[in-house]
Amino acid sequence: MTADHTIVAPKAPVSRRTVLKAAGSLAAGTLLTMPSLRSAKAAADTLKIGFVVPLSGIRAAFGVSTRHSIDAVMQHLKDGVTINGKTYAVEIIVKDNQSSPTRSLQIGNELILNDKPDILLVSDAEGGTAIANLADARRIPQISTGGPWQGWAFQRHYNPEKGFPFTFHFFWGADELGTAYAKMWDRLATNKKVGTLYADNDGGRAMSDPVHGFPPAFKAAGYDITDMGLFRVETDDFSTQIAAFKQAGVEIVAGNAYESHLATFWNQAVQAGFKPKICTIAGGLLFPSSVGNLGERGNGMSTEVWWTPEFPYKSSLTGQSAREIADAYTAATGNQWTQPLGYDHALLEVGIAALKASGNPKDKVAVREAIANLTLDTVVGRIDFKGSPLKNIGVSHIVGGQWQKVEGTKFPFDLKVVDNSTNPTVPAGGTLKPLVF
Repeated sequence: MTADHTIVAPKAPVSRRTVLKAAGSLAAGTLLTMPSLRSAKAAADTLKIGFVVPLSGIRAAFGVSTRHSIDAVMQHLKDGVTINGKTYAVEIIVKDNQSSPTRSLQIGNELILNDKPDILLVSDAEGGTAIANLADARRIPQISTGGPWQGWAFQRHYNPEKGFPFTFHFFWGADELGTAYAKMWDRLATNKKVGTLYADNDGGRAMSDPVHGFPPAFKAAGYDITDMGLFRVETDDFSTQIAAFKQAGVEIVAGNAYESHLATFWNQAVQAGFKPKICTIAGGLLFPSSVGNLGERGNGMSTEVWWTPEFPYKSSLTGQSAREIADAYTAATGNQWTQPLGYDHALLEVGIAALKASGNPKDKVAVREAIANLTLDTVVGRIDFKGSPLKNIGVSHIVGGQWQKVEGTKFPFDLKVVDNSTNPTVPAGGTLKPLVF
């Protein structure tokens, strides 16, 4: 059995012990149902929210904080949601897509046919892509996040003027990411030779795209590229890429990979005597676990910053600042904040705001129209579907960051914002430094 479960807003605070016990049960693959909401004025109906997330598989690091985010939001909604004078209980049905598009399609079918959600939320871009055509066909409003909008849109034959019937996505774009990387690298003296490698997944294909991805951004900034193309997700040998980078005199490594790929690549690079000044990887260097896997070699690794406690934004739902959300996560779990924490929270903000704005959350067309006309200030910044030139897409923004060693703290490395050129509202907190071997 997978770690699928249903959470119904509790009528009383849930203790940390109960949450930890539930998390243990979920890890073991059992079904969890939290106490049903029954307020003094009993809710006449229930809002059903399907939530798809990778709790296991190669992208499991993206789902580490999801349970906490849902628990926190559900506690906030313990008295239900009132829309047009009617109070609804809230039920979130969580499904683990096991980091698999095939599994995503299967659980998407299960959710739509069996659970009949009022809205689908997908915190995994590849899962969102896999389910999207089904959601459009069944006329179920869906909002996804967690990957460059190009990867979600273009493989579905996206027309930016027409959009899609019922499916929406918010995230930053691969084009902005390429610009953010180049702006960050400009802060350090290099020979401007960059070697690229990309996992053969939605993100890798979007970032390697010669028109909308990294290549035009890097070339516009004056960087020469040694492009090694896409590598299979199952790959555990990067000797060909490393040899090519050495021969070309590459001083910067960039691309898209999972953290297991990055650890393998870097160990092989060190063994081969390849010593670049900068290593900037999307996906594979996002998390504390990513640099933790590298030990001392994690110091100085760089990546994009989707979200950080330093973001100057607040939740439209709970009123918490980015820092307060991060601190609450660490207090509850003992773990260092992680970037998807902000986006999981924002996904719930956007979904619940759309249900409220619909006027009738049981009317799928009304919910769809509410999403299309939504502009919302969230903990990750403004998500604007209404004003976007790209129909069905809300574009968020990022900055450049570097993992730097911090002395005298509980966690060995912290992700510092070292370039904010692409989003000046986020304060910079560090200076880009070269890797040390």
